Amino acid sequence: MAQAYMLIQTEVGMAESVTEAVSGIDGVVRVDTVTGPYDVVVLTEASSGDPLGHAVVGRVQRVAGITRTLTCSILNF
Repeated sequence: MAQAYMLIQTEVGMAESVTEAVSGIDGVVRVDTVTGPYDVVVLTEASSGDPLGHAVVGRVQRVAGITRTLTCSILNF
């Protein structure tokens, strides 16, 4: 199982609508609206890294109101 956190910056006033839109995407495990330099934090997962990047992360990045994302893959030692 591949997992990653996505840190999302949104347009001003768009955090709530981005949170709602992202929560409906397959592969999104958890979505939280947060304070700080990012507005939304998303936990994603897929069967492997390739589907995670193409299917889940790609869909999240296309949500209206997102201005920037940073994807942090979770390492399993």
